[in-house]
Order: sequence, then structure tokens, then C-alpha cells
Amino acid sequence: MANTPSAAKRARQTERRTLINRRTLTSVKNQLKAVREALHTGKKDVAAAAAAHFVSTLDKAVKTGNVHRNTANRHKSAVNRALVALS
Repeated sequence: MANTPSAAKRARQTERRTLINRRTLTSVKNQLKAVREALHTGKKDVAAAAAAHFVSTLDKAVKTGNVHRNTANRHKSAVNRALVALS
């Protein structure tokens, strides 16, 4: 329990931000799973569409600071390599 009004406010803000950050990271993870599943199907057009959606979601997470820039670049590179290997 917070001892001061400012500490109580910070606790409320932290709860809200935690929910938003968790939602963003969950979205990124789910998109990555969708891309991996699309790659395993072997259909290039489906995989490319899933990859484009994943990259967009990842870039938004980077913009808000939920995912580090280098981590995002590593994931995007791996997805692109897998797409090229699929052809």
C-alpha cells in the first residue's frame, strides 16, 4: 500500500502501463507464431502476408519502447531469410 498520494498515483499508472505493455508484447509473440506457422505451410503468399503484418506490429512495439530495436531487426532478418529460403 502506498504511503503518499504521489506513490498511490504512480502505482495506478504502473498498473495501466503494465497492461498496455503486456498487450503489446503478447501481440508481437502471437504474430511471430503466426509467421512461423505460415512458413511451415509452405505457401509463400500466405507467409509473406503474415510476415508483413508481423513487421508492422514489431515496428510499432519498437516505437513505443516495448521491444529493443536490435531485437526487432534480428527477428525481421530471420523472417526475411526464411521467406527467401521458402521460394
